[in-house]
Formats: sequence, C-alpha cells, structure tokens
Amino acid sequence: MSTFVRSLSRAACRSVSFLVLFQISFCAAATQTARKPARPTSPVPLLPAPAASPQVQPDGTTTFHLKMPNASMVKLELEGYAHPLPMTKGPGGVWSITVHRLAPEYYSYSFNVDGTDVLDPHNTTIKTSFFSNQNVFLVPGHPSKPWEPENVPHGVVHHHFYHSNIVGIDSQYYVYTPPGFDPRSTQKYPVLYLLHGYSDKPSAWTRMGKANVILDNLIAQGKVKPMIVVMPWGYGNMKMITDGWAAWKNPQLVIDNFTKFSQALFQEVMPRVQRQYPLSDKQQDHAIAGLSMGGAESLLVGLNHTNYFAYVGGFSAGGLGDGNFAAAFPGITPQTAPQIDQQLKLLWIACGTEDGLFPPNQHFIAWLQKQGLHPVVIQTPGRHVWMVWRNNLSHFAPLLFQPAH
Repeated sequence: MSTFVRSLSRAACRSVSFLVLFQISFCAAATQTARKPARPTSPVPLLPAPAASPQVQPDGTTTFHLKMPNASMVKLELEGYAHPLPMTKGPGGVWSITVHRLAPEYYSYSFNVDGTDVLDPHNTTIKTSFFSNQNVFLVPGHPSKPWEPENVPHGVVHHHFYHSNIVGIDSQYYVYTPPGFDPRSTQKYPVLYLLHGYSDKPSAWTRMGKANVILDNLIAQGKVKPMIVVMPWGYGNMKMITDGWAAWKNPQLVIDNFTKFSQALFQEVMPRVQRQYPLSDKQQDHAIAGLSMGGAESLLVGLNHTNYFAYVGGFSAGGLGDGNFAAAFPGITPQTAPQIDQQLKLLWIACGTEDGLFPPNQHFIAWLQKQGLHPVVIQTPGRHVWMVWRNNLSHFAPLLFQPAH
C-alpha cells in the first residue's frame, strides 16, 4: 500500500472517531439538559368570572350587567319599554341596572353604548331580523304561561327552501306538524297560515313567538285541535327591506308587496305544502293570521278569499293604507256582507291599546261594522311587541276548527 493511501486511511479513521465522540458528547449534553428540572414560572392570574346577565329572580326582578370600562354612557333597550333605561357604572367598569317586577314573558333586549347598539356577550340566545339583532331571556311564570316549554309531547318544525319566481329570490317557509303526526296516515289536518311582521323572517313565529311551544302546550291540554301551521316568507317585493322604513311612504311599493305576496302564497307556497303534507281541502279547515305587516296581509288575503279561508285573524295589523278600505277590499259591501258573514266562522282583530297602530285598527273595525260584518274585537294592554302577539295566538288558536255550537 502506498504511503499516500495509508495516510488517507489514518485521516479517515481520525474523522470517524471525531464524529463518534461528537455524537456521544451531544447526546450526553442533551440528556443532561432534558433531566434538568423545569424553571419555575409565575402563576397565571385567574380572572374572576363575568357577572351573569341577565339575572332573573323569582319575583321577576331582573338585573343586567355589561363590562364597558371605557364607555361614558350605557343604556338598556328592553322590549316593552318606550325609552332606553340608563345603567350605572360600578367597580371594574361594569355597568348594571335592575328592572323590577317584569311580567312572565320572553323579552328581547340590547345595550346602547355611547350611541352604538351592543349585544350581551354572556347571553347566547339571540333574536335576528333584517335590521337588528337582540338578546332574549325568559321571566318564567308561576304557574307557567302557554309559551313556556313543558314536559308534554312535542311537534316538529320543518324548514323548506324553494326559488320564488314571483318575488325573484331563493325563498323559504316553515311548517309545524303536531305531536303524533304521521305523514303516511290518511288523516287530513286543518291548516293555519301564520304570517310574520315587517323586518322579520319566517322563523320569527317559532324563535320569538314560540308558536310551536304554544301549540304543543294547548294541544296537550285539549284546548287546541291538532293542526298544521305554515309560516311563509312574508315579502312580495324585497325593496320593502332594501328601502328600509321609508318603503312605507311609497304606496305603490306597498301595494306591489302585498299583491305579490298573495300571488306567491297561492301559486308557490300552497301547492308545495299541499303536496308535502296531508291538508284538508275544506274551507272550514283553513285559517290565516299574522302580526303587524303580516296582520295586514292576513286580512287582505283572508277577507278577499273567504271562499278559501273560514278563519281570519289580524294582530296589530299595520300597512292597510290611508283608510281607503273599499279599494283594498272591493268584495266587501253592505250587499255582500251577509254572505261573507256566513262564510266566515271567525274574523278576529286584536291590537294593544298602547300601540301606535291602535287608532288605524279601530277605524278599520268601524268600517267593517258599517258594511255589516261582525268582527270579534280584542283590545289588550301593550305596545307593538311580542308579548301582545304571543298572547293573541294563545287565545286565537283555541277558537280554530272547533265544531259549531
């Protein structure tokens, strides 16, 4: 072997020995490092849990809290109250207010922080609409009210989607089927078309109105006949929403909205529901009712189609126009009133006495009576709020589809 080769071999061996020694030293150091006890760290400070909000006491007293340390003014906007309620700033920047003796109801609310509406971050129950979102809470009753969940058999709320060629949108509707409903049964059910108000969506009657809970409870008590309830999209022209509240100052838009809603209901929603559910085809098994804008729609649709609807209910109806009722209801005259009275098993018109729509409703009732019709008139304390409408449905539903006495 040449001297060059022997030298190269010795160099290679020395390199390998160096690498082995390096690896052993590295592993030993790593092992020692791993075995060193962890350096003690400072304990993480535990923050106090946020105050629950709202806090409801058995007597209905309710306290609201909102932590806003940098705010200069915070107010509570509570359903049923005409004006926001000022809150008081306390330690830690937590604003609070206690509202005394709220009646047993579901309430919606939000906070106004320096002019901006803010949701309660500690309440996950939310009511949505096109214009605003609000939190919701329940003041329970003793005994419980019809809209409070009970341990009774429950119906099912179904959600359907379709494209409306009349309105020009992807639309939707909800359907409530009563406890024990069997789609394979030959039993035919009466149907109530239940309409929501302006700015709301078809889910409003179940999310905030608790219509399914009310019906479950009243059916279990034997006060309501099992029925199917259809809750459709309430707009015939979406400019009613995109134009905001100014839309109501445009009479042609309002008329177009009501007209196309009626068309969509009769031509798109009803045929679908009739294919999907076993509905009775008898006039005496058909009802329609609604609140606010939906109240006007129920009156317009129901009273202009008494050959189809035997029960018509308007809750705080709004949007019937400038009082030209003869144009909106051309089929109602002193001559036709006796026949319409015979077709209608119930014409039920209700409104809260503190509602701004109370006077227009009284004018409409007076006009109906002048024509010769005999509406059932309901006047209850309350503003334009869900407390009134849940109560309306709780009293209206037991009157539907009952045998004549």
